[in-house]
Amino acid sequence: MSLPPVKTRERLSEVRYEIRGELARRARELEGQGRKLIKLNIGNPGAFGFRAPEHLQRAIADRISDTDPYTHQQGLPQAREAIAAFHKQRGTPNASPERVFVGNGVSELIDLSLRALLNPGDEVLLPSPDYPLWSAATILNDGRPVYYRCLPENGFLPDPDEIASLVSSRTRAIVLINPNNPTGAAYPRELLEQIVAIAQRHKLLLMCDEIYDSILYGDAKFEPIAPIAGDLPCLSFGGLSKVHRACGWRVGWAVLSGDPVASGNLHHAMDLLGALRLCANVPGQFAIEAALHGEDTIAPLCAPGGRLFEARRAVIESIEQSRHLELVAPAGALYAFPAVTGAAAQGFDDHRFALELLETEDVLVVPGSSFNVPYRNHFRVTLLPQPDDLREVFRRVERLLDRYAQADADAQVAVA
Repeated sequence: MSLPPVKTRERLSEVRYEIRGELARRARELEGQGRKLIKLNIGNPGAFGFRAPEHLQRAIADRISDTDPYTHQQGLPQAREAIAAFHKQRGTPNASPERVFVGNGVSELIDLSLRALLNPGDEVLLPSPDYPLWSAATILNDGRPVYYRCLPENGFLPDPDEIASLVSSRTRAIVLINPNNPTGAAYPRELLEQIVAIAQRHKLLLMCDEIYDSILYGDAKFEPIAPIAGDLPCLSFGGLSKVHRACGWRVGWAVLSGDPVASGNLHHAMDLLGALRLCANVPGQFAIEAALHGEDTIAPLCAPGGRLFEARRAVIESIEQSRHLELVAPAGALYAFPAVTGAAAQGFDDHRFALELLETEDVLVVPGSSFNVPYRNHFRVTLLPQPDDLREVFRRVERLLDRYAQADADAQVAVA
């Protein structure tokens, strides 16, 4: 007798995470067949030869004998003190160790904070494009994502008037990703001030994913939102994964700023949920103080001659030479979000393109629509490979897009 299939949560059907989805599974199959792929789907520095700085590794090694017990559910006291001191230097109001939460990466803290905040049917204003974990965590905590557009013709910056128009009686929070994943946009202070004013007017929580805060190129500047928000409750997220190239350590933090009375219930809810999972990974927490108050190891990588800067240059120059691509140059973070244009874009489908690029050119990218945008002519690549590897990637992309353009031309002739 066959058994009926185990039923799973229905809302999972609404969740998309193509960064590690069907295309990534197909890539593993091709690698199993001996194919050598260039995989640009994940911002995972260690997979491209980057290492966490030695002074962070030493900080863990020197304290490894102290890592066996559970720690406080909000994190090691000395780690929370280091995070609070870092935020005080930024001007974050009411930054204190008691209002810092350390988690197993920012991903866990995004889920935990939305679970603490949302009741069924509550709405969260999210950028489009977004990092899809934000949408997934909103849905799986019984909320409803409401998207404000960050259009390429506006440099992928949002329109505050549109954000204001989307606020309803069920809206609980505005989410910002700054610098942005997937577009690399860095939000100017004036824009942040306008968004803060909307949140103040409607008594909304601000949630700002700032995991790429020190990864900036050229004249780009990072503006933390908490000092602008003042007494308005705000959650600022950061971690070791990107700036400090330590993804596998799973160390992230959230700082709850603003009026302690106004955010007291949220603090207690997050503390309860943190206690239910006992505590975050302990060894990695011993690296936090060294990361935030030690040597700056990311700035040289982002400056001219640095590997990330030169990788970004390789992408920009390759797209400038392309017959089929356009790009809003990323100001920060680890990604570029090109658009396919012209004849190659006729009938273009980003998922079909990504699969054909993988199957025929051995390159793995993420379709743009995976980031919750309505258009289907973008794709995301990471800037982590060597510059020459990225130039080779775009030569292969161009070959495939040439075939698309030629197919369109042939179709036009056939119609004529």
